[in-house]
Amino acid sequence: MKTLLVLRHAKSGWDDPVARDFDRPLNPKGQRAAVAMGRYLHGQGLRFDHAIASPAARVKETLAQVAHGYGAAIEPVWDQKLYLASLGTLLDAIEALPDTAATVLLSGHNPGLEELVLDRVRAPGQLRDAVEEKFPTATLAELRFDIAHWRDASRAEAELVRFVRPRDLDPSLGPDA
Repeated sequence: MKTLLVLRHAKSGWDDPVARDFDRPLNPKGQRAAVAMGRYLHGQGLRFDHAIASPAARVKETLAQVAHGYGAAIEPVWDQKLYLASLGTLLDAIEALPDTAATVLLSGHNPGLEELVLDRVRAPGQLRDAVEEKFPTATLAELRFDIAHWRDASRAEAELVRFVRPRDLDPSLGPDA
């Protein structure tokens, strides 16, 4: 059994005058959402033994804020290929994960993360419907694969165990706040 925790970066600041999209930081609401998600991870007892992430500024900042709420450092393998990665690139990265890791945190960007969840989770249900509707910033999806080796993940169906949005944790973090 392998578990993948898929975390989209928190809301970034479009008003920030940066030269490159890669360098966009989080806005204050995004920072709060990431801390809330870290507290949620901690409160649910969700642990991971490996992490991989896009090195974009908004992902780095998201993980720093999640770590603050979680109460422990998160030290991912930063992988440039995960920046705005396609479904295929994400599956390649997952297949390359070390089999010693039972639970992995993957943090990056949409639309790739949403496509990954929808591609691996084929069984209909309320959680999958919610992913299809929207995979908001700072949202966490937990996928469980009945596999022994990560290299088999691209051919295996996953169970969507949870789909948690920031607004589920704090209504003020919702889109209408």
